[in-house]
Amino acid sequence: MFNYEFNDDELLKQALTHRSLGNNNNERLEYLGDAILGFVIADALFRKFPNASEGELTRLRAYLVKGERLAEIASQHNLQDAINLGPGELKSGGWRRKSVLANSLEAILGAIFLDSDFASCQRVVLDLYQPYLDSINISDIKKDAKTRLQEHLQSRQLNTPVYKIINQTGSPHNPYFQVSCQVDSLDNEILAEGKSRRKAEQAAAEKALLILTENK
Repeated sequence: MFNYEFNDDELLKQALTHRSLGNNNNERLEYLGDAILGFVIADALFRKFPNASEGELTRLRAYLVKGERLAEIASQHNLQDAINLGPGELKSGGWRRKSVLANSLEAILGAIFLDSDFASCQRVVLDLYQPYLDSINISDIKKDAKTRLQEHLQSRQLNTPVYKIINQTGSPHNPYFQVSCQVDSLDNEILAEGKSRRKAEQAAAEKALLILTENK
Protein backbone atom coordinates (compact mmCIF):
# COMPACT_ATOMS: atom_id res chain seq x y z
CA MET A 1 0.00 0.00 0.00
CA PHE A 2 1.32 3.46 -0.98
CA ASN A 3 4.33 1.73 -2.58
CA TYR A 4 5.26 0.21 0.76
CA GLU A 5 5.26 -3.49 1.66
CA PHE A 6 4.55 -4.25 5.30
CA ASN A 7 6.68 -6.68 7.26
CA ASP A 8 3.97 -6.99 9.91
CA ASP A 9 0.57 -7.38 8.26
CA GLU A 10 -1.14 -7.02 11.64
CA LEU A 11 -0.03 -3.40 11.80
CA LEU A 12 -1.65 -2.70 8.45
CA LYS A 13 -4.80 -4.51 9.56
CA GLN A 14 -4.98 -2.39 12.69
CA ALA A 15 -4.38 0.80 10.70
CA LEU A 16 -7.39 -0.05 8.54
CA THR A 17 -9.68 -0.92 11.47
CA HIS A 18 -12.16 1.78 12.48
CA ARG A 19 -13.04 2.22 16.15
CA SER A 20 -16.56 0.98 15.42
CA LEU A 21 -15.08 -2.54 15.31
CA GLY A 22 -13.71 -2.55 18.85
CA ASN A 23 -10.63 -1.76 20.90
CA ASN A 24 -7.92 -2.92 18.52
CA ASN A 25 -8.57 0.00 16.21
CA ASN A 26 -6.47 2.62 14.44
CA GLU A 27 -6.89 5.60 16.80
CA ARG A 28 -3.44 5.33 18.44
CA LEU A 29 -1.77 4.82 15.06
CA GLU A 30 -3.66 7.84 13.78
CA TYR A 31 -2.18 9.93 16.60
CA LEU A 32 1.32 8.82 15.64
CA GLY A 33 0.79 9.30 11.93
CA ASP A 34 -0.60 12.80 12.42
CA ALA A 35 2.56 13.88 14.24
CA ILE A 36 4.85 12.35 11.62
CA LEU A 37 2.89 13.88 8.75
CA GLY A 38 3.02 17.33 10.33
CA PHE A 39 6.78 17.15 10.79
CA VAL A 40 7.56 15.81 7.30
CA ILE A 41 5.44 18.47 5.60
CA ALA A 42 6.84 21.21 7.84
CA ASP A 43 10.37 20.14 6.92
CA ALA A 44 9.55 20.00 3.20
CA LEU A 45 8.00 23.48 3.26
CA PHE A 46 10.90 24.89 5.30
CA ARG A 47 13.29 23.74 2.57
CA LYS A 48 11.07 24.75 -0.37
CA PHE A 49 10.40 28.29 0.86
CA PRO A 50 13.61 29.57 2.52
CA ASN A 51 12.32 33.14 2.73
CA ALA A 52 8.82 32.40 4.03
CA SER A 53 7.78 33.68 7.45
CA GLU A 54 6.67 31.42 10.29
CA GLY A 55 3.06 32.45 9.72
CA GLU A 56 3.22 31.69 6.01
CA LEU A 57 4.78 28.27 6.63
CA THR A 58 2.15 27.49 9.27
CA ARG A 59 -0.69 28.34 6.89
CA LEU A 60 0.90 26.31 4.09
CA ARG A 61 1.27 23.29 6.37
CA ALA A 62 -2.32 23.61 7.62
CA TYR A 63 -3.52 23.75 4.01
CA LEU A 64 -1.65 20.57 3.11
CA VAL A 65 -2.46 18.43 6.15
CA LYS A 66 -6.10 19.40 6.69
CA GLY A 67 -8.69 16.64 6.70
CA GLU A 68 -10.07 17.45 3.27
CA ARG A 69 -6.63 17.09 1.69
CA LEU A 70 -5.96 13.79 3.46
CA ALA A 71 -9.35 12.45 2.39
CA GLU A 72 -8.62 13.51 -1.17
CA ILE A 73 -5.31 11.63 -1.20
CA ALA A 74 -6.93 8.60 0.42
CA SER A 75 -9.65 8.53 -2.25
CA GLN A 76 -7.08 8.80 -5.02
CA HIS A 77 -5.59 5.54 -3.73
CA ASN A 78 -9.00 3.86 -3.19
CA LEU A 79 -8.42 3.60 0.54
CA GLN A 80 -12.19 3.51 1.08
CA ASP A 81 -12.24 -0.02 -0.33
CA ALA A 82 -9.82 -1.31 2.33
CA ILE A 83 -11.15 0.25 5.55
CA ASN A 84 -12.79 -2.16 8.01
CA LEU A 85 -15.93 -0.70 9.58
CA GLY A 86 -18.48 -1.86 12.14
CA PRO A 87 -22.03 -2.66 10.95
CA GLY A 88 -23.40 0.74 11.97
CA GLU A 89 -20.68 2.72 10.20
CA LEU A 90 -20.92 0.45 7.20
CA LYS A 91 -24.67 0.98 6.94
CA SER A 92 -24.32 4.76 7.21
CA GLY A 93 -21.68 4.89 4.47
CA GLY A 94 -18.74 5.57 6.77
CA TRP A 95 -16.24 4.63 4.06
CA ARG A 96 -17.23 7.82 2.24
CA ARG A 97 -16.83 10.09 5.27
CA LYS A 98 -13.86 12.41 4.90
CA SER A 99 -12.88 12.10 8.56
CA VAL A 100 -12.77 8.30 8.32
CA LEU A 101 -10.60 8.45 5.19
CA ALA A 102 -8.28 11.08 6.66
CA ASN A 103 -7.86 9.25 9.96
CA SER A 104 -7.16 5.95 8.22
CA LEU A 105 -4.47 7.54 6.07
CA GLU A 106 -2.77 8.99 9.14
CA ALA A 107 -3.02 5.60 10.86
CA ILE A 108 -1.28 3.91 7.94
CA LEU A 109 1.57 6.41 8.18
CA GLY A 110 1.89 5.61 11.88
CA ALA A 111 1.90 1.91 11.08
CA ILE A 112 4.60 2.34 8.43
CA PHE A 113 6.78 4.14 10.96
CA LEU A 114 6.41 1.33 13.50
CA ASP A 115 6.95 -1.31 10.81
CA SER A 116 10.15 0.26 9.50
CA ASP A 117 11.72 3.62 10.35
CA PHE A 118 11.26 7.35 9.98
CA ALA A 119 13.07 7.55 6.63
CA SER A 120 10.71 5.01 5.05
CA CYS A 121 7.70 6.86 6.40
CA GLN A 122 9.08 10.18 5.17
CA ARG A 123 9.54 8.73 1.69
CA VAL A 124 5.91 7.58 1.58
CA VAL A 125 4.63 10.98 2.74
CA LEU A 126 6.71 12.84 0.18
CA ASP A 127 5.59 10.48 -2.60
CA LEU A 128 1.95 11.08 -1.69
CA TYR A 129 2.38 14.83 -1.41
CA GLN A 130 4.83 15.55 -4.23
CA PRO A 131 2.20 16.87 -6.67
CA TYR A 132 0.92 19.25 -3.99
CA LEU A 133 4.39 20.34 -2.93
CA ASP A 134 5.35 20.98 -6.56
CA SER A 135 2.32 23.18 -7.23
CA ILE A 136 1.81 25.03 -3.95
CA ASN A 137 2.69 28.70 -3.78
CA ILE A 138 2.68 31.15 -0.90
CA SER A 139 0.49 33.57 -2.85
CA ASP A 140 -2.20 30.90 -3.12
CA ILE A 141 -2.66 30.66 0.66
CA LYS A 142 -4.33 33.59 2.32
CA LYS A 143 -4.83 34.01 6.04
CA ASP A 144 -7.98 32.39 7.36
CA ALA A 145 -10.99 34.56 8.17
CA LYS A 146 -10.55 34.43 11.95
CA THR A 147 -6.95 35.61 11.67
CA ARG A 148 -7.87 38.38 9.24
CA LEU A 149 -10.73 39.55 11.47
CA GLN A 150 -8.50 39.60 14.55
CA GLU A 151 -5.79 41.57 12.74
CA HIS A 152 -8.40 43.98 11.35
CA LEU A 153 -9.68 44.71 14.87
CA GLN A 154 -6.25 44.89 16.48
CA SER A 155 -5.07 47.38 13.86
CA ARG A 156 -7.91 49.64 15.05
CA GLN A 157 -7.12 48.99 18.72
CA LEU A 158 -10.39 47.10 19.23
CA ASN A 159 -10.99 44.01 21.33
CA THR A 160 -10.67 40.61 19.70
CA PRO A 161 -13.95 38.87 18.70
CA VAL A 162 -15.76 36.47 21.01
CA TYR A 163 -17.13 33.21 19.57
CA LYS A 164 -19.84 31.16 21.25
CA ILE A 165 -21.63 27.94 20.33
CA ILE A 166 -25.35 28.71 20.05
CA ASN A 167 -26.56 25.26 19.07
CA GLN A 168 -25.21 21.82 18.18
CA THR A 169 -27.26 19.21 16.38
CA GLY A 170 -26.66 15.89 14.65
CA SER A 171 -24.89 12.77 15.82
CA PRO A 172 -21.43 12.67 17.45
CA HIS A 173 -19.98 11.44 14.15
CA ASN A 174 -21.83 14.01 12.04
CA PRO A 175 -22.40 17.14 14.15
CA TYR A 176 -23.63 20.53 12.97
CA PHE A 177 -22.77 23.76 14.78
CA GLN A 178 -24.32 27.20 14.96
CA VAL A 179 -22.04 29.84 16.45
CA SER A 180 -22.11 33.56 17.15
CA CYS A 181 -19.34 36.08 16.68
CA GLN A 182 -19.49 39.21 18.84
CA VAL A 183 -17.51 42.23 17.66
CA ASP A 184 -17.50 45.38 19.78
CA SER A 185 -17.95 47.73 16.84
CA LEU A 186 -21.02 45.86 15.55
CA ASP A 187 -24.45 46.21 17.15
CA ASN A 188 -25.58 42.65 16.52
CA GLU A 189 -23.95 39.26 16.90
CA ILE A 190 -23.00 37.53 13.66
CA LEU A 191 -24.44 34.02 13.28
CA ALA A 192 -23.09 31.25 11.07
CA GLU A 193 -23.29 27.48 10.74
CA GLY A 194 -20.93 24.68 9.79
CA LYS A 195 -20.17 20.97 10.03
CA SER A 196 -17.53 21.68 12.66
CA ARG A 197 -17.05 24.40 15.25
CA ARG A 198 -14.01 25.65 13.36
CA LYS A 199 -15.87 25.92 10.06
CA ALA A 200 -18.79 27.71 11.70
CA GLU A 201 -16.45 30.19 13.39
CA GLN A 202 -14.60 30.82 10.13
CA ALA A 203 -17.92 31.48 8.36
CA ALA A 204 -18.97 33.91 11.10
CA ALA A 205 -15.63 35.72 10.92
CA GLU A 206 -15.99 36.02 7.13
CA LYS A 207 -19.44 37.58 7.55
CA ALA A 208 -18.15 40.01 10.18
CA LEU A 209 -15.26 41.06 7.94
CA LEU A 210 -17.64 41.69 5.06
CA ILE A 211 -19.83 43.94 7.21
CA LEU A 212 -16.86 45.82 8.66
CA THR A 213 -15.27 46.47 5.27
CA GLU A 214 -18.57 47.52 3.72
CA ASN A 215 -19.08 50.03 6.55
CA LYS A 216 -15.67 51.65 6.10
